[in-house]
Amino acid sequence: MQSIIKKSLTSSAILLSSLIFSATASAAHHETGHAYNPAGKNGLVTVKSNHNVKMTADKLEKVLKAKGMTVFTRIDHSAGAKKVGKQLRPTELVIFGNPKVGTPLMQCAQSVAIDLPQKMLIWQDKAGATWLAYNDPQHLAKRHNIKGCDGVLKKVTGALGKFAAAATQ
Repeated sequence: MQSIIKKSLTSSAILLSSLIFSATASAAHHETGHAYNPAGKNGLVTVKSNHNVKMTADKLEKVLKAKGMTVFTRIDHSAGAKKVGKQLRPTELVIFGNPKVGTPLMQCAQSVAIDLPQKMLIWQDKAGATWLAYNDPQHLAKRHNIKGCDGVLKKVTGALGKFAAAATQ
């Protein structure tokens, strides 16, 4: 999986909204049978979905709420593009979080707040496949020099993986 990322640090939502993806490289095989790309140079974990973008985002939102997460917003970038006369394959961003988890990370390294709350991006590639991607917590730990939060990072990593699997299966 190869991703092209145009980074902007003005806000994490803008950062993720500027992602342009193209699925051209081979992906490793995850135990769920889904194509899975552990975080690469871009720090994203990418999982192939068995559903279309809307259904994947709907499933994600449902599982997040069931697990006590706050879903802050869901951005339909395709609808936004349409409003300005542009076309964009289905692309949705779900922004969610829980201060019980985010606050300890920010206590370790307050700059991680630029990457919180958590986000998952769901998009359709040129071939019609649906993908879900999120920031790898280990990448964020390196980016923000987070020390002494291994337990929290492990918990976040596990939770994000479970949310992604539930949404894409």
